[in-house]
Amino acid sequence: MSEALCLCGSKKSYAECCQPFHSGVAFPATAEQLMRSRYTAYALHLKDYILQTWDKTTRPGDFTFEVGLQWCKLRIVKTKQGTEKDAKGMVVFRAEYELDSEFGSEKGVMTEKSRFKRDANDHWVYVSGEVS
Repeated sequence: MSEALCLCGSKKSYAECCQPFHSGVAFPATAEQLMRSRYTAYALHLKDYILQTWDKTTRPGDFTFEVGLQWCKLRIVKTKQGTEKDAKGMVVFRAEYELDSEFGSEKGVMTEKSRFKRDANDHWVYVSGEVS
């Protein structure tokens, strides 16, 4: 997987993109990098990473991945703040998915406006999102 293109759509290899974040050897420098790494973590079912990068004030105790759900493509629509110099940021993205169930296969698109902030360690964390 590490030589394959990263699932986040960066056009970099997984090893050059999200893997260092997932393995804990690096931290995202921007809110967009965190959002991309979380998308890839959802696609790869990396629950620990998702929970670790979720703000402790909004983090659920636990969650499960939806059976049959496969994330297919990510597109960043808009970013606001969230740079290396900012304390908060917002990223709007569209994620294409395919859901296989007993009723067949269904394709869809989820759009979310995600909010991020820096935690006490100055790392980006996911705070909340509005799905439309």
